[in-house]
Amino acid sequence: MLIRYYWVLLQPLLAGIILLSGCTDDNIQKKQFHYDNDGMLVINGKRTFVIGSYHHPKSSRPFEELAKHGYNYTRVKTDEAELDSAQAYNLMTWIVTGSIKSENRNADKERIALLVNRFKNHPSLLCWEMEDEPAFTWNSAEPRIKPEPLIETYQLIKQEDPHHLIITNHGPVNLISTLQEYNSSTDIIACDVYPVIPRGIKPTYALYPDGLQGDLLNPYISQVGKYVDKMKKVVNNSKPVFMVLQAFSWEMLKKEEDRDTTMIRYPTYKESRFMAFNAIIHGATGILYWGSSYTPQPSSCISDLNKVTGELAKMQEILAANNTELNITKKYHELRYSVDTGIEILSKKINDKFYLLTVNSDKNPVKISLTGLDKYKNANVLNEARTVTIENGELTDLYEPFDVHIYELCQTNSR
Repeated sequence: MLIRYYWVLLQPLLAGIILLSGCTDDNIQKKQFHYDNDGMLVINGKRTFVIGSYHHPKSSRPFEELAKHGYNYTRVKTDEAELDSAQAYNLMTWIVTGSIKSENRNADKERIALLVNRFKNHPSLLCWEMEDEPAFTWNSAEPRIKPEPLIETYQLIKQEDPHHLIITNHGPVNLISTLQEYNSSTDIIACDVYPVIPRGIKPTYALYPDGLQGDLLNPYISQVGKYVDKMKKVVNNSKPVFMVLQAFSWEMLKKEEDRDTTMIRYPTYKESRFMAFNAIIHGATGILYWGSSYTPQPSSCISDLNKVTGELAKMQEILAANNTELNITKKYHELRYSVDTGIEILSKKINDKFYLLTVNSDKNPVKISLTGLDKYKNANVLNEARTVTIENGELTDLYEPFDVHIYELCQTNSR
């Protein structure tokens, strides 16, 4: 408390020093948190790909565990000790504020303003969140929360704290035009879609009679990329899009006595890896995970997920790099299967080195030659401990259903 007392006394002096130096606090804060025109967050001047978790590991040192497995962003309670613990492991955080309700208007405004002012200067804070899935109401076309109170809450938060970002997560199934009505109440949008669902599961909250959560024609895990496309349309490519991915089994959301053990199905490592890179290739600049608190710990699901987030963290520089274009042509080989979406590619460049992030978004195997790579001799396949030779400018490789291959293009034959 004594330290805080002296800090209050020192703040005017520090503000005066900053003002005399010709750099206002406002300019400093604006530089710390913004996003580029491709939706990549820029934090303290550095482009940053976000890897986040809604839930904390069931551990005596949860923030250490998150950081160890590659996360850099997590939700915290309105508890300074949690923010301090997150900061100790270089984790960015977000806090839920709630929104202004008409029946409690003045009290809500006062509560939110006090909350924002209490935590806005904490160094771990990146985002505020008001309400989750505001447009979605199960079995109803009426929004759970209309846009107007969220826009008013957004304006209140920005009045008290103009420097931090506000994030809103949408459910996957509302109209684009409906979700666009919420754009004035947020800086970042996210979408949660959890497509690993066993056939025959009983319909429940957020699961339709066909046993799916999503409502697009694509029932496979490659629907993740389609929902990124949808959210990019919602914001007209003008704001960051994060995807909230699956860290749970749908059956485990039910009470224990209501569970059918034959329906307990978790995402595998391969599925989680595909969904993450599928989202990234379609333009997501952050991947968040929801539901791990409903998943046994330790478990194979958590171990598999940690492998994925660890890989994403090791690729931070690649994922945060600007997209680039290579003049690549796709040539498919006959495997007695149709090609639907086929191989999807995102190119990244770091200095003079190129990377190809690729996924097979089909449910069938695919063999493909990528042509136009005449400058390169081979490609290291990251996280697979193998190298593919590039012959006459063609890189030929085989993909299993929903496979991921990350290529580091090399101009010499040495690894």
